[in-house]
Amino acid sequence: MEQGAMNIELDDKNVIVMKLLHYFITEKNYNPIILQGAENEIWLENMDEDYKIVRIVSNYIHNNEQFDFDMFKTKRIVRKIKKKTLSLNVNTLSIFLSLGDNVNLSSTKNIDCIMVNEEEDLKKNNIIKNIFPDLSKKLRFSEDGIQLFVKITNDINDHNKTDAEKVNEVFKIKKPYITYFLIAINIILYFIPILMTDFHQVINDFGIYAPYIRNGQIYRLFTGIFLHANVLHLAFNCYALYLLGIQLESFMGKLKYLIIYLFSGLTGALFSMIFTNNALSIGASGAIFGIMGSLVYFGYHYRVYLGNVIKTQIIPIIILNLAIGFLSSGIDNFAHIGGLIGGGLITMALGVKYKSSNSEIINGIILTLIFLAFTIYMAFLYQV
Repeated sequence: MEQGAMNIELDDKNVIVMKLLHYFITEKNYNPIILQGAENEIWLENMDEDYKIVRIVSNYIHNNEQFDFDMFKTKRIVRKIKKKTLSLNVNTLSIFLSLGDNVNLSSTKNIDCIMVNEEEDLKKNNIIKNIFPDLSKKLRFSEDGIQLFVKITNDINDHNKTDAEKVNEVFKIKKPYITYFLIAINIILYFIPILMTDFHQVINDFGIYAPYIRNGQIYRLFTGIFLHANVLHLAFNCYALYLLGIQLESFMGKLKYLIIYLFSGLTGALFSMIFTNNALSIGASGAIFGIMGSLVYFGYHYRVYLGNVIKTQIIPIIILNLAIGFLSSGIDNFAHIGGLIGGGLITMALGVKYKSSNSEIINGIILTLIFLAFTIYMAFLYQV
């Protein structure tokens, strides 16, 4: 190890590259992207920053033709990243360390380019000063030479280890006790009325029915989401709850998951009151759609890991089920829509571990309260 370190050439460009890597990885939580054929350039991504992608290009570009080809290649890779991460715009910053004198450095839509010959260039650049104002200060180290290399390498390794531990903690499969509990409640509340009382009377007494809820039977907003019309209805919802619920409970934690389920069921019931009015509605599907909305929101924050799953599985399932609901009779699709929206908003308010900022959570709380107040007003006070 020591002999290998002594052979490292620490010229000015290598030092700048190391310091930039240290800043973007340890201070701004960027992660390296592994790309095939990308020689002498480093790609970093952080979808929560203004610049989602930062490129550090040490390859010598000696004319405009090479620069144009570099831009073409960059655009092609960025398009792939956009698809993978479900992002509309992927603002990219390309930092060039070696350009020929005849190269006309220019930026294009969503791709800004800067030239850095020495550290002083970073202090003068307007893009750096506006977006990364602390960068220049963070490039100051007391170490130099091999000690600098060791310091930066150790810091990056420690940061990556901590980051990996956080991801493992979030994605580690936990026992889905709340999901099992919710499934059990749904099953019990289906079979006990059949065995002990008049099943249809229980549906009439506890189902979601707007006129009775407006007259004071508020409990129906919650009891209705645990009742089902028949065994097929029960089996379908419990199976969907099992498949989706165990994932969300593991990702979000038990308490947050329970809040998401109940809040989504409530907003689904309120939407049912608003749009179906005098129709009786029952079932857990509004809450289940809320789970799907929550998974989409969670997956967006962890889209580097779940982007393909959200794009190829969760979103198509949502679209397919909503389409079936609109094309079929006897399905309360408005409860699905209300639950879907409610699930996404309440997840924003609760926050995604290690991803949501305080301002994002505050905005989520405000939007959730506005949405809830609006649906309550429409369900109880507004009459067409």
